[in-house]
Amino acid sequence: MANSELANSELANSEKVHPLIRLIRYGRAYRQQIWQATLCSIMNKVFDLAPPVLIGVAVDTVVEQQNSLLGRLGIQDVQTQFMVLAALTFLIWSLESLFEYAYARLWRNLAQQVQHSLRLDAYSHLQELDLAYFEERSTGGLMAILNDDINQLERFLDFGANEVLQVLTTVLVIGVGFFVVAPSVAWMAMLPIPFILWGSFTFQKLLAPRYAEVRERVGLLNSRLSNNLSGIVTIKSFVTEAYEVDRLRVESDAYRQSNHRAINLSAAFTPLIRVIILFGFTSLLVYGGLATVAGTLAVGTYSTLVFMIQRLLWPLTRLGETLDQYQRAMASTNRVMNLLDTPIAIHSGELPLEEGRDRKAGNAEHGKESHALPDNPYPIDGELYLKEVTFAYQDGSPVVKNLSLHIPAGKTIAIVGSTGSGKSTLVKLILRLYEIQSGCILLDGIDIRELRLQELRRAIGWVSQDVFLFHGTVLENITYGSPVATLNEAITAAKIAEAHDFIEQLPKGYDTIVGERGQKLSGGQRQRLAIARAILKNPPILILDEATSAVDNETEAAIQRSLERITQNRTTIAIAHRLSTIRNADRIYVMEQGQLVEQGTHEDLLERQGVYANLWRVQMGIK
Repeated sequence: MANSELANSELANSEKVHPLIRLIRYGRAYRQQIWQATLCSIMNKVFDLAPPVLIGVAVDTVVEQQNSLLGRLGIQDVQTQFMVLAALTFLIWSLESLFEYAYARLWRNLAQQVQHSLRLDAYSHLQELDLAYFEERSTGGLMAILNDDINQLERFLDFGANEVLQVLTTVLVIGVGFFVVAPSVAWMAMLPIPFILWGSFTFQKLLAPRYAEVRERVGLLNSRLSNNLSGIVTIKSFVTEAYEVDRLRVESDAYRQSNHRAINLSAAFTPLIRVIILFGFTSLLVYGGLATVAGTLAVGTYSTLVFMIQRLLWPLTRLGETLDQYQRAMASTNRVMNLLDTPIAIHSGELPLEEGRDRKAGNAEHGKESHALPDNPYPIDGELYLKEVTFAYQDGSPVVKNLSLHIPAGKTIAIVGSTGSGKSTLVKLILRLYEIQSGCILLDGIDIRELRLQELRRAIGWVSQDVFLFHGTVLENITYGSPVATLNEAITAAKIAEAHDFIEQLPKGYDTIVGERGQKLSGGQRQRLAIARAILKNPPILILDEATSAVDNETEAAIQRSLERITQNRTTIAIAHRLSTIRNADRIYVMEQGQLVEQGTHEDLLERQGVYANLWRVQMGIK
C-alpha cells in the first residue's frame, strides 16, 4: 500500500472512534484535575439537594414535634430541633458554596489548560506536515480549527461538563432517596427518566451530523474571509467589491442555513422533555397527596418528595441546551483530532550534521581534496549530489524525472529553464519540504533523509521569489532565524544586502513596523530584507530563488555586487529567470520538463546554440 493510502486509512480508522473517547485519550495528562473537578461538581450537587430534605424535616418537626424524625433520634425539645436544623442549614449552604467555587475554578482552569495545550499541539503538528497538506486546504479552514473549534471545546468544558455531571448526580441521588423513603410512589417520579434519556440519545444522533456540517461551513466562511482580506488590493483594483460581497453572502447564508437546520431540531428537545416531565410531576403530586391524606405517607416526607421531584425533573429541561453545547463541542473535537491524527509524511532523520561530516571523512578516499569552508559555523562542506531524483505532486505527472546533477562545495551553480520546468521544485526537494518518490539527494555524501531535519534546514539559507515578511519591525524580520544576533550584526547584513540606506530613511529606521506580509515596503525593499535575513544566518549553502525578480535594474546591480561577496567560498544555488544575473556562475544547469538538458558555463552554452542560447537571445533581444 502507498504511503498516502496508508495515511488515509489510518485517519479514516481514527475518525470512526467517538470524539468523546478521542478527547478523553488526549486528556490523560489532566486526569488528576478532571477527577478533582468531577468530585467537586458531585459534592456541590449533593449539598445542593440537601435543603429540600431539611424543609421536609422542618415540616415534620412542626407537625409531629416530639415524634418527628429528630425527636426519634433523641432530640425531644422542639426549639433544640430547630437550632440543629439551623446549624445543618448553615453547614450545608457553606459546603455547597465552597464546592461551587471549587468546581467553577477547577473546570474553568482545566478548560484553559486544555485549549492552550490543544492549540499548541495542533499548531506544532501542523508545522510538521508537508507542503502538499497545505496546498489542499485553505488558510481560513485551518484557522477555524485552531481557533473556533478549540474555543468551542473550551466553552463546553467551562460549563457543559459540570452540567452533565450534576444532572447524573441528581438522578442517582434522588432516585435512590425516593426508593428508600417512599418506594410506593417513587416509580411515578422515576418513570419519565428512561424516556428522557432515550430522547436525549436519539436527539444526539440526529444533531451530530448537523453540527458537523455547521463546523464545515465555519471553515469555508473563514476561508473566504481570509482569502479576501489577503487579496484586498486585487479586489479594489478590479473593482469587484460587490462581487465579493455576493460570494461572501453565499457562504454566510450556507452557514446560517446549516445552523438553522440544527437549531430547528435542538429547539424541539426542551418542549418535548417538559411534556414528559409533566406526567411524572402530576402523578406524584396527586397520588402522593392522596397517600398523605390516607395516612400512609408522612406530611414531611410528602413535602420533601414534592420539592425533590422539582429538583429532579425540571433541571432536565436544561439538558437540551447542554446537549446542544455538547454536540457542538464534539463536532469541533472531531475536526481538531483529525488534524492531530494526520500522519506526518516527512520524518526527520537521526543523524546530526557533525556525525554526518565524520562519516564522510571516514569514507573519503585517500588524497581526496577537502572542500572545508573558512569560518564555516556549520559542520558541513556543502557538497550536494542529486542522483536519479523523481518527484511528482499528489495525483500528478512527474515534475522532476530521473534528475542527476552535482553541486560542488563552495561553488556557485545556476539552474535555469522555462516556467514550469521544475527549478523551484528542485529547491524545495533539497530543503525536504517535499519527499522525493525515487532516487536520493546527498549532502556531503550523506542521504539528507538520514540527517536531522532541523539541522539540515538550518544549514541552508533560502531567499524565495515570494518574499514573506512577518508583521513586526525591520530588525525583527532581519534577525528572524538568528534570534541571538546583535543590532550591529543585523546592520552589517543589511549593508551587504544594499538595504541599510533605505532602512535609515524609514520613519523609525530599524524599529519601523513593516506591516502584514511587509505591505508597507516595496517589492525591492522586501527582497533586500530577505537577502539580509539569509546573510545574517550565514549558512554554508545559499539558495537564491529568483532573488532579484522584484527589483529594478539599479537595485539588481547593487544586489549582484553584494551577492558576489557573500557567495565566496559558499555553496550557492541560483535559480534565475534573468540570465544576466547568473552569467558568472561556475556552472549552469538547464532544465526542461523536469529533466536536465544542458550544462556548462555561460560561454560553453552559448557556443552550443541550444536551449540556453535561445533563451539568451530572447532576453537580449537578439534575432
